Amino acid sequence: MRRDIHCILVLVGVMAGCVAEADAPAPGHAMAHVTLPPADVGALDSLIQQAVTDQGIVGLTVGVMQDGKMILAKGYGSRSLEPREPVTPETRMGIGSVTKEFTCSAALLLQEAGQLSMTDKVATYVPTATRASEITLLDVGQHVAGYRDYYPLDFVVPEMQQDQPADTIIARYATRPLDFEPGTRWSYSNTGYIILGKAIEAASGKPFGTVLAERIFGPLGLTHTSYEAPTSEANVSKGYLSRAMADPIPALPQEGRGWAGAAGAIYSTPTDLLTWDLALMDGTLLTAPSYATLTTPRLLDDGRSTGYSCGLEVTSRPEALILGHSGGVAGFNTQNVFIPSTRSGIVLISNTEGFSAGPILNAAVDMLIPHVTVPTIAGLSAVDAATQFLASLEQGTVDRGTLSDDFNAFLTDQQIATDRASLAARGTVSDVRVTGLHERGGFEVATVVYMVGSTPARTSMYRSPDGKIQQFLIGKQ
Repeated sequence: MRRDIHCILVLVGVMAGCVAEADAPAPGHAMAHVTLPPADVGALDSLIQQAVTDQGIVGLTVGVMQDGKMILAKGYGSRSLEPREPVTPETRMGIGSVTKEFTCSAALLLQEAGQLSMTDKVATYVPTATRASEITLLDVGQHVAGYRDYYPLDFVVPEMQQDQPADTIIARYATRPLDFEPGTRWSYSNTGYIILGKAIEAASGKPFGTVLAERIFGPLGLTHTSYEAPTSEANVSKGYLSRAMADPIPALPQEGRGWAGAAGAIYSTPTDLLTWDLALMDGTLLTAPSYATLTTPRLLDDGRSTGYSCGLEVTSRPEALILGHSGGVAGFNTQNVFIPSTRSGIVLISNTEGFSAGPILNAAVDMLIPHVTVPTIAGLSAVDAATQFLASLEQGTVDRGTLSDDFNAFLTDQQIATDRASLAARGTVSDVRVTGLHERGGFEVATVVYMVGSTPARTSMYRSPDGKIQQFLIGKQ
């Protein structure tokens, strides 16, 4: 729902920035699993406790899974302030748009049963929608249909405070002119998921919540998960928000019944969500073709990847594929991230809007992905080697003994003179920093950023284990 910008995830270098490295199809169930050393649960627990205190949030419930086993399931803070009651691993909270994973999976289960097809046109189920005969169910599930989003803002507008059926929401938002030609852009649209929920009901002949209960919640044993907030369960959290950095207050107004719907109305717990993630990774719910549809990012008409499949963000790193989604409804924030190659995942659900999950997610994901060993380099550190090379280039006196034979051949005296003049025209090199290290071709590859006068510059410096610089090409950042 709201705040669910394209990038789940606030992971630095993982999902922030988002679309770029996700254009390869996600693997199916046959993926080889990687065994990791045990995660440092104590360090992660301390980090979480500190984040809850520093951010002044009311409550947070967390689940961490490694190699298919739960290694942390804990509540932090309070599920309500009046009366003050603690969060437990069984405390249910709204998961917002993490619901979309379930909605797409429910549609795929119906496809497996021959009751609908993701290639069906919207017109089959919602004939009044704009250009419904041209747009497929998969288009709306992948946010490329062009239907106007009814919930782009970070607060509940007056019309959303009143209960409304899906048909009314569709009539108000899915019958407008499209925001763009289908398939040419990616734009997050909750409206598309209300349409997809409507199609699921029509194809199954049952209410959407019943389909989820019968085909997903029941079979997987998700006993603390429900469509819409349970009315008879005592361990359900209230939602809170903080305005202008003041102390948290109850999150009011809230969305009226129907507005979250198939786009974001599920309540759950981290342990249930990790059970769900494991079922997807292990293939106990969906067939391999359905899993591929669920996890393969959409390509736009011009070939660009959206980095989004059907209800999931898809991010590729050198170490692993990372899947997941964020969620936000009035009073709640959720992050669900899982790594198929290690059968691992982390879920964070807070009952306070504005919770910043980034530091916790970064730390957890770093523990839950395989690590590519960067070669050990003799001699100077990467930052010292880069600083020394840049200083020598500014003087035009590069020590060729520090360079490989290939780089020496490439970096002629004429090229050194040209590079020196180019740097001098912009100013002095300063603030040299190394922001990352990885391996390629047996080399250490250091990402080096620095200033040349007032111009930001960036270099990938390659070094072999003997300390020789194999490449150092200067470019603007």
